[in-house]
Amino acid sequence: MRRSGAPSQLSGNAMKKPRFVAPGASTSCVLAGSKPLNPKLGLGNVLDKARVNVYPQVTPESPQTPQPPAGPDSGCSQDGVRYFSVMWCKASKKKHKRWEGDAVLVTRGRTATLKDMEGKDIGKGSGYKVSELASLAEGQTLMIGGKEVEVMEVISPEDFARGRCFQEVQVEKEEPHTKSALLPPRRLASKPFCPPSLLGGAEHPGTKPKTEHICRPQHDPMAPGALVMPRPSPNHQWSENKSGLPVVDVVLDPHLTTHLRPHQRDGLLFLYECVMGMRAVGRYGAILADEMGLGKTLQSVAVTWTLLKQGPYGGKPVAKRVLVVTPGSLVQNWGAEFNKWLGRERISVFTVDQDHRIEQFVLSPLHSVLVISYEMLLRCLEQVLEFGLIICDEGHRLKNSSIKTSSALSSLSCNRRVILTGTPVQNDLQEFYAIIEFVNPGILGSSTAYKKVYEEPILRSRQPSCTEEERLLGEERAAELSRLTGMFILRRTQEIINRYLPPRLDWTLFCNPSPLQLELYRHLLCHRVFRACLQGSSQAHTHLACITALKKLCNHPGLLHSTVKERTDYGTVESSLYDGLVDLFPESYSSGGLSTADSGKLLVLSDLLTAIREISPSDRVVVVSNYTQTLDLLQDLCVHVGYTFCRLDGNTPTGQRQRLVDSFNSPYSQNFLFLLSSKAGGVGLNLIGASHLVLYDIDWNPANDIQAMARVWRDGQKKTVHIYRLLTAGTIEERIFQRQVSKQGLSGTVVDLGKGADHTNFSTNELRDLFSLTDTPSLTHDLLNCSCSMDGSEQEQVSDRPCQLGRQGDRGGAAQKHLSMSELMQWRHFSGDTHTFSDLYLDQARDHITFAFQTTISHSVQ
Repeated sequence: MRRSGAPSQLSGNAMKKPRFVAPGASTSCVLAGSKPLNPKLGLGNVLDKARVNVYPQVTPESPQTPQPPAGPDSGCSQDGVRYFSVMWCKASKKKHKRWEGDAVLVTRGRTATLKDMEGKDIGKGSGYKVSELASLAEGQTLMIGGKEVEVMEVISPEDFARGRCFQEVQVEKEEPHTKSALLPPRRLASKPFCPPSLLGGAEHPGTKPKTEHICRPQHDPMAPGALVMPRPSPNHQWSENKSGLPVVDVVLDPHLTTHLRPHQRDGLLFLYECVMGMRAVGRYGAILADEMGLGKTLQSVAVTWTLLKQGPYGGKPVAKRVLVVTPGSLVQNWGAEFNKWLGRERISVFTVDQDHRIEQFVLSPLHSVLVISYEMLLRCLEQVLEFGLIICDEGHRLKNSSIKTSSALSSLSCNRRVILTGTPVQNDLQEFYAIIEFVNPGILGSSTAYKKVYEEPILRSRQPSCTEEERLLGEERAAELSRLTGMFILRRTQEIINRYLPPRLDWTLFCNPSPLQLELYRHLLCHRVFRACLQGSSQAHTHLACITALKKLCNHPGLLHSTVKERTDYGTVESSLYDGLVDLFPESYSSGGLSTADSGKLLVLSDLLTAIREISPSDRVVVVSNYTQTLDLLQDLCVHVGYTFCRLDGNTPTGQRQRLVDSFNSPYSQNFLFLLSSKAGGVGLNLIGASHLVLYDIDWNPANDIQAMARVWRDGQKKTVHIYRLLTAGTIEERIFQRQVSKQGLSGTVVDLGKGADHTNFSTNELRDLFSLTDTPSLTHDLLNCSCSMDGSEQEQVSDRPCQLGRQGDRGGAAQKHLSMSELMQWRHFSGDTHTFSDLYLDQARDHITFAFQTTISHSVQ
């Protein structure tokens, strides 16, 4: 069988798995000097030549430069490894062979390895003559492990290192959405004759131009400050403009242009290019991964409005309907954002909630935007219509392709998909693949190919025991992966928006534990369950039960007391933790009655709220906690003192959440406090009505704390923002904070203590570090070995003494840890007995503060 009969040479071979096209990359692996096949000139070639002559302006140039003749060492790397593109079949003596597929052959010394196009090894051989492998060239055959291969061309070491040899050279017919960069043969005389006058040529005698063919932009592209979208390239026009419509400038509505900041204008151009397929041929997805507060919602509203009203070809709108999928707590917020930026008279947005069913949207032609929660979408999937654009807010929840939400969204026929996320998506390579596969299906190949070609080499190169060759290969594959995906991922940091925001004062306050807390803490650490954890004879869920008990105790002893009274699972290891605890509480103790003096953090919070109320009566406060029980405790404090408040947690109906937020943000609001659950409202909510935020308890994942802080310090805030993080000195809370600062990555293993506990493990050293109690104003400051005066004076230089922060159970890189440590060293350090904190509020709430770190973030402080 001739080489042209190989599966890669046959069009429409159903037996061949489709491979992907690398956008913008040269996927040709042709050996320098090797002669391409020259089939006899036929009708197809004649049409190709005619197409090149008739449409020269839209044919991409592909100049061929003469290459020197290839020697036997062509394509050979410095260590003698050679790479070949081959086709293979089972060993047979038949004259006409049936080639089964393409593969990559790697030869090294006297060994040869055959890899399929997904990167898996499918054959190995050894004992060859060195001269036999060194002289391999195009057209020669070789036997490898029961398979016969024929060399088609030599692959350069660079193309193999970047993984480009595993990418498809031509587009397979099985991929209907992927179009080749080369122009397809065009059938001649396939359209009726059109007078030249309509195409911009000389006017035909007696023919009047028809005004309906003259298309103008909706908005003036020459107006001052106008934001004009990029014009489509000739290739884009060939593939997308089948009707031959005139190209029209797409100009953003001036009503929106006036509200966009420079980085948001750039973001809109990025989104438009991606969803229109201008950045990668046949790819219409985008990931906008800006940090919180940079205006991802406004950029999404702008691109939605543009696609609903305009288009580059004849001015026809690109989309008729747009679907916005979002967490349940943000459904009403999205509706409010559309109305805020466009007005109710311009656009009709339908938000699905308890009072508005999706059936109403299906029956009504008035609404062009549907906003729905992820949970509701699963229930209504069969009723969802076709959409021209899908926007997934907080899209990092799609990082697992096996969950129902991802499967449901992927099943929708819409190609234009945008993910909005404030969380970096590059940390886990499998999660990264799932998100990329959702926005641009197939661009990284199959899951198996991605794992073999990219994930495994990259992970192997990060191991301390990797060889130099593995390290270089991993770096090359990582660079190629970044190039493939970087064209449709945009991430900007908070620094861009900082100069538009008021200053932010961050305080980390170490609170003195109460005598009852200390007694209970020591009792728990001596318990047999804790000792079993330190001896390595207990399970992961037991570790988490111990950690949860200590964290509850740090918040308030009453939380432990109520747990002891309400427990029903007697006899379990976790339940035995609470044996004997009741005897340590006073006889008259009641968890239902509020006792502020029993918790150091609650004392500090109570004093702080009193100071804010007295000094700035118009200021409002957001208090964030991870636990509903703690919110109950804080609610009791508000009732006891007489503070007006509103509360949002997991039990708050979705339809009421936005009304709560709007009411609190109103300048006429009577609420002094907003009690917020970090799980239910820590993402996406806009609470700029408050200028103070208190993090009552700390989260394992620093990203969750950062998300919570961004609720008040965001675009639209006018007042100076005060952030207070409360920690109980010397306890497990300090240890968690140290891991956040030293970036040891515990957040990767303990993302959520309530979920995935089976996959959470701690080393004995880590547990010994966590299960300890230190009598010190601030263990964190002690471990920094800082020689400051502890009066808040600026640090002139970082101490030369070694920092002990995070040494126990250290799993992080030294350079990364040192950077975070040096940042903390540059904060202002205050001892609890210093004469002033230089803060009006804290100076009145200092009685129970043992130590404090403080930093100021503003446009004047870099």
